[in-house]
Amino acid sequence: MISKTFLSLSLVASIVTGAFVPKAPFSSPPASLLRMGADSEVSFGDLDGTDVRVGIIRTRWNDEHVSNLVDGAKKALKACNVTDDNIFVTEVPGAFELPLAAKFLALSGTVDAVICCGVLIKGDTLHFEYICEAVSSGIMQIGLSTNTPTIFGVLTCLNEEQVIKRSTGENNHGEDWGSTAVEMALLKNEALGVTAEKSGKMANLGFGDAKPLKTDTEKKSPGFF
Repeated sequence: MISKTFLSLSLVASIVTGAFVPKAPFSSPPASLLRMGADSEVSFGDLDGTDVRVGIIRTRWNDEHVSNLVDGAKKALKACNVTDDNIFVTEVPGAFELPLAAKFLALSGTVDAVICCGVLIKGDTLHFEYICEAVSSGIMQIGLSTNTPTIFGVLTCLNEEQVIKRSTGENNHGEDWGSTAVEMALLKNEALGVTAEKSGKMANLGFGDAKPLKTDTEKKSPGFF
């Protein structure tokens, strides 16, 4: 009698306990899918950025890798007919400073799109997670609040090997960011009826006349404008 009662109670306890065991919301995707995501490409049609002005804000942190990404972005911009005079480059210390610098540039009315370019590599502390979250959210908010396309050109990698694979050769992500900037600038200008004037004036947006930004070759001292 005791043994039967014990077995019954054990069965009930196992059922109740099992009902409250937390289950993972989803299982890890197969390695093949992860590889597909890493190797996927975005196709771009013919983009004419003759009248498009693009500002690139880059970090000095991880300088070598970021320089490669900026070179890739410039290559794509020139392939889309963006002239050298309409490509502006300035820099900030690190990724955390990118959103505020992008806001300054967007509000200046001198560009049609902004590319925020940087590299973050995971370390031994939670610093990586905090910066990634803050930077990605901040860059998105700049685009939404200023109506200026703001491209998230920040690699968030677990190690330097991953960075190299994504910033050199045919897989330089900077090229995608350059093409994206032109496509979004054209989309914005068409949607809002904005005319890109060489004088630096953003029609209908209330910015008024603004002096053009200095290019990276003209910039000889710290400052954005």
